[in-house]
Amino acid sequence: MDPLSQGALGAALPQAASSARYVATAGLLGFFAGMAPDLDVLIRSSTDPLLFLEYHRQFTHALIFIPVGGLLCALVLHQLLGRRRGLLFRQSFLFCTLGYATHALLDACTTYGTMLLWPFSDARIAWNTISIIDPLFTLPLVLGVLVSGLSARPVYVRLALLWAAVYMGLGMVQRDAAQDMGYALAAQRGHEPLRLEAKPSFGNILVWKVVYETSERFYVDAVRARWQPRVYPGDSVRKLVIARDMPWLDTQSQQARDISRFDWFSNGYVALDPDHPNRVIDVRYSMVPNEVDALWSLQLDKDAASNEHADYLVHRDADSDRAERLWAMLFGP
Repeated sequence: MDPLSQGALGAALPQAASSARYVATAGLLGFFAGMAPDLDVLIRSSTDPLLFLEYHRQFTHALIFIPVGGLLCALVLHQLLGRRRGLLFRQSFLFCTLGYATHALLDACTTYGTMLLWPFSDARIAWNTISIIDPLFTLPLVLGVLVSGLSARPVYVRLALLWAAVYMGLGMVQRDAAQDMGYALAAQRGHEPLRLEAKPSFGNILVWKVVYETSERFYVDAVRARWQPRVYPGDSVRKLVIARDMPWLDTQSQQARDISRFDWFSNGYVALDPDHPNRVIDVRYSMVPNEVDALWSLQLDKDAASNEHADYLVHRDADSDRAERLWAMLFGP
């Protein structure tokens, strides 16, 4: 999730486990440790645009790495904060480890995919219960952390954690309802999906993007689950078949290998961009949930050398028209 959410949850758990004397310090240590795993975004290459995709949410987010990450954070933060506030190193280590532990589990609740089981598996686990930014989840956590820190009373942050757990539960209920609506819609079309996923749209757990796969195509729709349920039919796009869609591509080239890496990252939800014939898109994500308008893509070049990488592109132009369409899905009739 976003850094504020990660820091707030990272602060909340050690605060909830601490005594009143150390609740503020526990929150500070947990806040920074809770954000620390995302330092993996610094693993980049000027020549390989996809390198960061392979390492983001990889070893720093693995369950087995939690005590290591907690220790590394404690080695730094104890000197800067813990010792000056009267903590023993083991206390700083405990608070940092609790904060660090929240990060990967929260990320796994989103839709991006987190390698919790690295190095034993490269599966990208995504429980699809919350958007990467959701104010209704984050703001109560922030409030609980601040009030507990200022008042030295852990009860407020414990209530905030209870809210966070309830909200995640609501996300699971909403996700399952959205999936059921997706299967019903597919059945109306005479389709038997090979697989189907429902993902929360930006900033909420009310409107969901439903993506399902048939033998030939991906279908993208939006549904408003449970509260005034409604289906917003969307687009479809043919699944990527390199031999058909890019017959000019050398299958032994670096660009072909990059498509394979992008396919792994996208969990197989890849297609040719309908508007850009040399661009491969990740069908799972778009600003408007019932559109095939990818947030990121892979740009290939017919004239590239065999050892030249494809370009990784990000498309996040949140224009007012898109925001209005999403708003209408959330609160329209």
